[in-house]
Amino acid sequence: MNALTGERLSVVTAKAQTTRHRIMGIVSGEDYQIVFSDTPGIIKPKYRMQEGMMDFVRTAFTDADVMVYVTDVVETPDKNVAYIDKISGMDIPVLVVINKIDLSNPPELDRLSDMWKGLLPAATVIPVSAREKFNVDTVHAAIRKALPEGPAYYPKDEMTDKPERFFVSEILRGKIFDHYEKEIPYCTEVVVESFKEDKGIIRIQTLIFVERDTQKAILIGKKGAALKKTATEARREMERFFGKKIFLETFIKVRKDWRNDENHLKNLGYLG
Repeated sequence: MNALTGERLSVVTAKAQTTRHRIMGIVSGEDYQIVFSDTPGIIKPKYRMQEGMMDFVRTAFTDADVMVYVTDVVETPDKNVAYIDKISGMDIPVLVVINKIDLSNPPELDRLSDMWKGLLPAATVIPVSAREKFNVDTVHAAIRKALPEGPAYYPKDEMTDKPERFFVSEILRGKIFDHYEKEIPYCTEVVVESFKEDKGIIRIQTLIFVERDTQKAILIGKKGAALKKTATEARREMERFFGKKIFLETFIKVRKDWRNDENHLKNLGYLG
């Protein structure tokens, strides 16, 4: 979605399950408006939080005018059989986008394309490299062609449905995914406690939730070095995103089993 919108709206890391919420990216032209809906990847839920994540996916199935199923040259379809079967029965246009083709070769790409055409005969299969911007325009044009005509839902100058605080938390959470291993990225959540915009600077206070004291210690690191590095990189990316100087304060709080806490998950936007 970042490549299609031209904005870094969705956090990208090398780890799976980075995206947790449904994020809308809005692209408006002279005679069109496309509302892209980026959802979490499909997983088998282990926590109540992940059940909420999969609710975002199911909602996208019900209100989409065009389905773009993004796979890559490494992923195999066997882990998402139920969803692929559901897509095959949909009566809306379907695009299968095979990403990361810069990591493949022509014979392998032909094999993958034939496999997806066999699984979803009605779909249009498009190989792309989002990183290299290869064939992104082709996907954009195919979506525009497939969309039904209708009125614009958003003003032309809007680029997303999410507030500024959301992107602060996503940027910091993305840096946690980049710098920590094992369970640490998956047991953390970021909440923006304060967002105050002054002339030329934004002052932000964030709170990172973890589930155990040991996780808090790992996040902080020796003499606070790990947290300082993570927060510094997050602050720099926030400055690029907002185009302003950022003053960032980051605190950590232990909240046991927060991924199964119904009330907490409602406050975080995972549950309705």
